[in-house]
Amino acid sequence: MILALAGGVGGARLAHGLAQVLAPEELTIVVNTGDDFPHLGLHVSPDLDTVMYTLAGMNDPQKGWGIANESWNFMAHLARLGGETWFQLGDRDLATNVERTRRLRDGQSLSAVTEYLCRKLDIQHRIAPMSDDLMPTRVHTTDGVLDFQDYFVRQRAQPTVVRLEYAGSANSKMSSALQTCLENPALSAVIICPSNPYLSIAPILAVPGVRDAIAKARVPRLAVSPIIGGRALKGPAAKIMRELGKAVSAIEIANFYHGLVDGLVIDNVDAKLCDAISATGIRPFETATVMRNAQDRQQLAHDVVRFADQLKLPAMRSASA
Repeated sequence: MILALAGGVGGARLAHGLAQVLAPEELTIVVNTGDDFPHLGLHVSPDLDTVMYTLAGMNDPQKGWGIANESWNFMAHLARLGGETWFQLGDRDLATNVERTRRLRDGQSLSAVTEYLCRKLDIQHRIAPMSDDLMPTRVHTTDGVLDFQDYFVRQRAQPTVVRLEYAGSANSKMSSALQTCLENPALSAVIICPSNPYLSIAPILAVPGVRDAIAKARVPRLAVSPIIGGRALKGPAAKIMRELGKAVSAIEIANFYHGLVDGLVIDNVDAKLCDAISATGIRPFETATVMRNAQDRQQLAHDVVRFADQLKLPAMRSASA
């Protein structure tokens, strides 16, 4: 049984690949909810929806988020009425968020609502939030403190980042799905998808107990670098790294995950970094990590699972025997 941590478009793509090569009982995908926010009276969960829509085969392949062939009647009329349109919700996407909000207001947990939505979307693999508690990511910038979606969407990630805050994390609890995975003796690997380490993975690790449980896990733990050839393919990861004084390199990704993973999957173009990554105590693995289509996702998933098997040390095998 493999636990995958994901968020954003890159994370959703590898999660989809893993779902193609692993049976439903072999994979649990835990998703960042630091991006969740209230909007138009709704509880919006962008990362959960991106992962759900991707696994359901209904995501917009051009945007990476939202639903393919979406209609925008609601947003068009909202604009006519002078409403807030800076965060776009297509008509079918809106239905997801309306139903999520209704169920949350009826007292259901985010985990229960996510499980229900996945079932309705015919998703066989388990997708779960990192926590049922609110943990909004706040971006401290030279322009002040911004809620994540305000920074990322409304202001197009333009303000200079000073630091990131995972508000409410100290009082949050990991979701039952995440806790069950981490405590399950059948756990065979932890895979961190090529998501933004600071915006998508750090919030998950900020949930009390998660980082320690992964660090102590007697199973292969690996991450896939979202930095390829000194740049991020999508999103503000590279910009944030520079503004935080970090080098935009797979080596810095290794430093970020130091003490947490045994291996780092890097793209072939970064082969020259293998020695430097090995020097951090993390084993590098080179392969093609750019996922342009479903075949690329499936191949990378095969490679990642194979690498996890290679990382199984004798001590790990004995501990799980």
